[in-house]
Amino acid sequence: MDTTDIVHLLADLPSSGTEEVVTILLAAPGLRVERIVSTGQASPAGFHYDQPHTEWVAVLAGSADLRFADEPEPRRLTAGDAVLIAPHRRHRVEWTDSPTVWLAIHYGPEVGGSDAGSEAVSP
Repeated sequence: MDTTDIVHLLADLPSSGTEEVVTILLAAPGLRVERIVSTGQASPAGFHYDQPHTEWVAVLAGSADLRFADEPEPRRLTAGDAVLIAPHRRHRVEWTDSPTVWLAIHYGPEVGGSDAGSEAVSP
């Protein structure tokens, strides 16, 4: 993507699929910005993300249930909601509307640009 390109974050959304669609919008050492489109996906049973870096995530369209391992109930995120996820704060996606469009910003020295940077762990 050229620095002068205009990107419409809600354009060209997939209508369905078995996997989320992750588009890297910007990557640099210590920073990765992604658009994630969910069409009903959720984390597999027992799966948690355990990332070595900070992630700020916002829901641009749709809604989702995000659950932290240290909280008894999931958080319902709707369009316009955002949350900061600290490094190694175990979390999972329990439910997504179809479609749900996320903007995820991963940052910290552990972020290597285009790599996923996430590790699955058991409960």
